[in-house]
Amino acid sequence: MPAVKPRKRVALVIETSLAYGRAVLRGISKYLVAHQPWSMYLDLHELMAQPPRWLENAEIDGVISRSTTPELAASLLRRRIPTIDMTDFRLHDGLPHVYTDHRAVGKLAAEHLQERGFRQFAYCGFSDHAWSSERREGFANAITGHGAFHVYESRWQTSSSQTWAQQQQEIRGWLDSLPKPIGIMAANDMRGHHVLDACRQLELAVPESVAVIGVDNDEVLCELCDPPLSSVVPNPERIGYEAAAILDRMMAGESWPTETLYIPPMGIVTRQSTDVLATDDPIVASSLKIIREGACHQLTVDEILARVNTSRSVLERRFRKHLGRSPQEEIRQVQLKRVKQLLEETELPLSRIAELSGFQHAEYLSVVFKREVGMTPGSYRKSANLR
Repeated sequence: MPAVKPRKRVALVIETSLAYGRAVLRGISKYLVAHQPWSMYLDLHELMAQPPRWLENAEIDGVISRSTTPELAASLLRRRIPTIDMTDFRLHDGLPHVYTDHRAVGKLAAEHLQERGFRQFAYCGFSDHAWSSERREGFANAITGHGAFHVYESRWQTSSSQTWAQQQQEIRGWLDSLPKPIGIMAANDMRGHHVLDACRQLELAVPESVAVIGVDNDEVLCELCDPPLSSVVPNPERIGYEAAAILDRMMAGESWPTETLYIPPMGIVTRQSTDVLATDDPIVASSLKIIREGACHQLTVDEILARVNTSRSVLERRFRKHLGRSPQEEIRQVQLKRVKQLLEETELPLSRIAELSGFQHAEYLSVVFKREVGMTPGSYRKSANLR
């Protein structure tokens, strides 16, 4: 029998505390399923944690790192250990890099907000990280000539001279000064949470007055936001897969690549924070906010009329001008969106779903759903479970 080749020893210095890092690890795992497996050293840590000290002297064949320091980079280069650097916070000369295309991320966010009719834009990011600056540049370049552009940036971590409360107060002041309606890109989902929290404290209508989109699509964080946060979806699994493939070739003796590999984002998951058509009509904007808050509580058009103090004919005319549909149709769309969410994410019976989405009877819900969606609620639930 032929001798079994010893496995390559690879250190993975990748954060396991965030969804992004875990997705990178899944991509590496998918590559190894179809190729020669490695003996892997995985150090459990948070993003931006210092790399383990043992790495400086470890007998290893390769490294994939998202926590590379200048000292570690110099050590790996000196020892000629094949290394893929995925650290977004800085560049290290001499190491091959595989990164998210951050400028493409910004461009995608800008196009998303423009499609919703926004003509005024802002970016909320971090002043001390290259990835945030690149996302801002991609966003700004995509809206050049399409409207005003406003920026707020602060350091990633609050310093001893500035508490978190003070920074959040600055964000509130910045938001309060912006023209409305406005579309805002946040550098990542956590920054999006900061912006949405400030909007809530200022009682700014989201998404009617301020629409917010984040980056990374951390589903738990996005769904915990109020309202749930839309987010650009990067492709960390592919980043992990490509990094593993390049490292494998380097460990086999191929020359080190000199050009950075940029991986484009996959798309956008739209949630309530941008699920709107921007309008500067105050009656339509106020009505949309009322509908989004009350559609699933058996809201009627008469109740909207009483709160915005206008006539039915004026409201109908303005809705059709700006949205292409009536107030009642908008109520129905919000209700059906809630029904779809409950069918996809819960096992609740149809009677309970009808109650939670503003329908008086499950039978009527079934009739409306079949007419508007083209299938029964039961068929929709089955198809969602097969995705």
